Amino acid sequence: MKQFVKPMQAHPMRLFHPVLFLLWSLLLPGPGVAREPLPLRLQAPIQTWDEAIPLGNGLTGGLLWGEGETINLSLDRGDLWDLRRPDMLKRRDWNYATLRRLQAAGDQATIEKMFDEPYLEITPTKIPCARLVLKLPGAGVAKEFALDLQQAQAQVQFPQAKLSAFFSATAPVAFLRIEGAAPEFEIMPPVSLGKLGYAPAQRGADANTRWIVQEAALGLRYAVVVATQRDGNTTMLALAITSTRDDAKDPLTLARTRVRDALAQGYAREFASHEKWWRDFWATSEISIPDRALQFHYDLVKYFYGAASRTGAPPIPLQGVWTRDSDELPPWKGDYHNDLNTQMTYAAYPTAGLFESGESFTDFNWKLLPAYRQYAREFFATHGAAVPGVMTLDGRAMGGWAQYALSPTAGLWIGQSFYLHWRYTMDPRFLAERAYPWLVEVAQNAIELLHEDGHGRLQLPLSSSPEIFDNSLKAWLPSNSNYDQALLHWSFDALAEMADALGKQKDAARWRSLRGKLADLDVDPATHALTLVHGMPYAESHRHLSHAIAIYPLGTLRIEDGAAARATIRATLDQIDRVGTDKWVGFSFAWMAAMAARAGESERALRYLRDYERGFVLRNGFHANGDQSGTGLSGYTYRPFTLEGNFLAMQAEHEMLLQSDHGIMHVFPSTSASWDEVAFRGLRAEGGFKVSAKRANGHTVALHIEATVDGVVKLRDNFATPLRFNRTLERRADGVLEIALRKGEVLDGSVGSLEN
Repeated sequence: MKQFVKPMQAHPMRLFHPVLFLLWSLLLPGPGVAREPLPLRLQAPIQTWDEAIPLGNGLTGGLLWGEGETINLSLDRGDLWDLRRPDMLKRRDWNYATLRRLQAAGDQATIEKMFDEPYLEITPTKIPCARLVLKLPGAGVAKEFALDLQQAQAQVQFPQAKLSAFFSATAPVAFLRIEGAAPEFEIMPPVSLGKLGYAPAQRGADANTRWIVQEAALGLRYAVVVATQRDGNTTMLALAITSTRDDAKDPLTLARTRVRDALAQGYAREFASHEKWWRDFWATSEISIPDRALQFHYDLVKYFYGAASRTGAPPIPLQGVWTRDSDELPPWKGDYHNDLNTQMTYAAYPTAGLFESGESFTDFNWKLLPAYRQYAREFFATHGAAVPGVMTLDGRAMGGWAQYALSPTAGLWIGQSFYLHWRYTMDPRFLAERAYPWLVEVAQNAIELLHEDGHGRLQLPLSSSPEIFDNSLKAWLPSNSNYDQALLHWSFDALAEMADALGKQKDAARWRSLRGKLADLDVDPATHALTLVHGMPYAESHRHLSHAIAIYPLGTLRIEDGAAARATIRATLDQIDRVGTDKWVGFSFAWMAAMAARAGESERALRYLRDYERGFVLRNGFHANGDQSGTGLSGYTYRPFTLEGNFLAMQAEHEMLLQSDHGIMHVFPSTSASWDEVAFRGLRAEGGFKVSAKRANGHTVALHIEATVDGVVKLRDNFATPLRFNRTLERRADGVLEIALRKGEVLDGSVGSLEN
């Protein structure tokens, strides 16, 4: 039966209750940020590069660290790669047909030799850039390193000096300013480059400028140039990194021009432009939660998006623009891992409204379509496109554990980023020109590999569930694993939805027909939990919760789908809990937190989120894969840092505050009872809506929804205290409130009064 929610009466005492008015003024979108992000402060010394202060502007990055009177700035640039490929990867028989034959024969030794061992060769790999080493005679011993997230500016305090630094958000340069001691400096090529067989870097200098030029491989050459200017008691340094890959045939001349122009512009003037960019970035959205550690982590990870992911620059690989600066090359080659890492790195940007950061990822994958088509043709012998599970900057497969590095479904998961970018922006051009055609091509590769079994169900020739059973014959699972099945389910559903939106009815019918030929997810009849594959329950601790991908992030199994679905979701989470976390890494805890939040289990979500933060975050905020707490959260205690755990934890916080899966908005759907006072401003929801809300004393007390495009608000009525709205909403039989809004129109709701 249809009912209607009474609109809020325009009584002046109701609309302008003083407490409510103050609250609402904080929620309304405005030019500034109501709450500045928490700063990062680290006591000196910082003796390792992976605990440094991170700076960046999307393409270039720096890590500020050191002790005494010596300060290091470890430099990186996102497109510095050694792309030399092992000979094995060039063989004509390096393909899926060979892999299938070897798997059928149980020939693990040859599988490893052909498909895994090439990854163990030194190239291809991401490479570090250089290190700027500054010595400040007479400055005294460094006392504190700090990063002002609001301004994206770092400072180092000395008894007799102060160093400030930023990587300009609006120009391809970095600036350092030293008040007090006159610095001595040198530019040092990374020690690890010696492992790659490069000739020593060429050095040069003139009156106020120093540089290095490094010849790499396959014609890559890059330059690092630093110019100085002394004015009274202050020294300014301008720094530029250029390469032949995107900048110029003569990177040295270009870099020298950039630092010369930067010095002429001046620190203050360039910083003003930089600061405005960051002020606009922070004004996009914000959250406020009563947990200082998690609040700080959220703010810092949002900063990472601004510092490491920009339109026009490569997207974030495993370490972003902060590649390891030591005598070793980066862990896992600093590559693009597409069996979880890239997808989870870009999971949080839509809800935060950071669409420019997200476009770095979708633009990158769009531009790589020719490489993905070639990979599909040469490796899988199919049409369409395929994304390697482990790949280089130019989209080529690197080998690795074949079950996952060479899975045909990795690209389907990346397709979710294209789909969600459309759903959150509702940009019809992006849908027609990017999201739909990209996923069509990737799906075509999978379709050509599928075959019908004896019951008319579509199955892949080989299946797996990253990364269970590691690199063993046991890791080849019967088709289809719940991981592969969920990705196929999601892809055909998403393609049908996008085809409908584009008016392509025949296409939509085809996708639905394919979806109908897939079996359901497999559920253990004894526990009612999702299995790895039929007959194989989740029975051992494992870092990658791939068997439950249908719950999160795909959302093809939802608590709204009925009692059976709710029972399966609860049983799956309970079973993961029982099996334990001994073989988990940092991202596993963040993933479990996000999955529990999507399932409406707020306290379980918060518990795992706190475990992640206390055990797997270095003191500068970087996600460490192993447990650093010493409390036994995991049997893995190593510390290579990657970034996907950070971004996944950020998204877990979003999932606790606002969900809009399948277009139905849930406000505070999984907010812990311990979080009495919570607010967010400017978060985005599917359908193109900008949402702000406030929770006080465990109840939602204010809600503001702005339509950025024409659309229908679908709002789950989970409000313990009824809200009064400024517009009349229709109530559906399932308890969802609906109203159509035109672009720019606003739905406001609040409690009648904040008084008891």
